[in-house]
Amino acid sequence: MPKPVPGRMTAAIEGDFVLFLIGMRIHKLWKVWTWLPVFMSMPRMLMELRKNPELGLLHSKTFFSLRSPYLVQYWRSFEDLHAYSVDRSLEHVPAWKAFNKAIGTSGDVGIWHETYLIKAGTHETVYGNMPPVGLGAAFGLKPATGRNKSAKGRLQQTDGNDQPDMDDADKAT
Repeated sequence: MPKPVPGRMTAAIEGDFVLFLIGMRIHKLWKVWTWLPVFMSMPRMLMELRKNPELGLLHSKTFFSLRSPYLVQYWRSFEDLHAYSVDRSLEHVPAWKAFNKAIGTSGDVGIWHETYLIKAGTHETVYGNMPPVGLGAAFGLKPATGRNKSAKGRLQQTDGNDQPDMDDADKAT
């Protein structure tokens, strides 16, 4: 498990990127034979993507719940994400075909995804005493100082000096 990075940090992002959310919902838990193959296809895809960083996946985090596991993924570009999703020589297309053949519109299992194209300068991050997570894990971390001291600064709206000095917050009492 990654160790916390002391202090205030921000993600070291340069340029545009893609946020991709993907998940499934198990509507009929007792029909394990219908949802287990769908569930098991994702680890194969993730392993393939981790072994081949040139495909464009920067970072992925899986979240589990009883009926609705999902993933948060950061991609270098929409072009990389789309190219992976339609490349017949990679894991996704066979898994997609298998889902359509086995499940189709039965309603036993549902799948979903959302794709967000994030433009440079339209996002900000801060991490206090945290191991790299989210965008920090995808792009690396840098100190949240100077312009990066405040949320508005990280969004290029100020020079970062609009952040209250938190070290002096309790001295008035």
